[in-house]
Amino acid sequence: MFVTRFRWHHHHHRTIKVAFAYQQTASLVNIKLKWVKDKPLDAVVSHHNDLMPASLLVSFLSSVPTYSLPIYHLSPIRPHLGLPQLLKLSTFLRRYPTLFHEYPLSNINGGTVPCFQLTNQDLHLHHQELHILHNSESDLVHRLQKLLMLTHDRTLPLQTIDQFKWDLGLPYHYQQTLILRYPHLFSFVSLPDDRLALKLIYWDEHLAISHLQNQTLQENNKDVQHLAFPIGFTRGFGLKKKCIKWLEEWQRLPYTSPYADASHLDSRTDISEKRLLEFFMNFST
Repeated sequence: MFVTRFRWHHHHHRTIKVAFAYQQTASLVNIKLKWVKDKPLDAVVSHHNDLMPASLLVSFLSSVPTYSLPIYHLSPIRPHLGLPQLLKLSTFLRRYPTLFHEYPLSNINGGTVPCFQLTNQDLHLHHQELHILHNSESDLVHRLQKLLMLTHDRTLPLQTIDQFKWDLGLPYHYQQTLILRYPHLFSFVSLPDDRLALKLIYWDEHLAISHLQNQTLQENNKDVQHLAFPIGFTRGFGLKKKCIKWLEEWQRLPYTSPYADASHLDSRTDISEKRLLEFFMNFST
């Protein structure tokens, strides 16, 4: 999915409508776009909203010998699940009885508390997942390497990596498993603010190829200095001729790899913006 940002020129003061604010080097007239719904994409996003927390809960419960925990032991991980604030964790778990079996657990006060256990069907799926993770471990390691190669000093706080481990496909306990198997690539370091971070030790030039560069190599395109992004618009989404012209000019701007040193670029320029977009493309693929 390609997200386009539009600007306009007003009394020689250049602004940006969405996301980032910086000096614009090309000007356009005012642009009004109508909101166009994409039902298939909306359905995928909606499904993903439940898939991620469910998967994380399965991974967490699978690390317990009995594959079950009372609700008060599950509550501490709720902030990492991305659930709506008003949605109770127990309510979410009850949505999926084929994954989480609920039963009452006696407490010291003589009452009961809800306890949730992985079902046999879920355990079977989880073992399949572990098998897939094992077979694709080299790919997971490369993803993590490339992520750290996108950073300024090849270092990211574990807290930041944890927020994206679902998108990266990392196993739930990657810090205690995956990372420790590759001491020649990764190292745990302490940041000045006492947070624990992961640092890349070895820079692999074979991995320092961006999404666009790789696509260009596959298409045997010899122009590697002015790479253009593949663009597709949602049905019903149209651009005016002036917008299309500006977009075509922007696509022809010089290309800078997100893995290259960009300290010489002015962050307010369109060239820097193009590099930033490629950064996010590599981060999400």
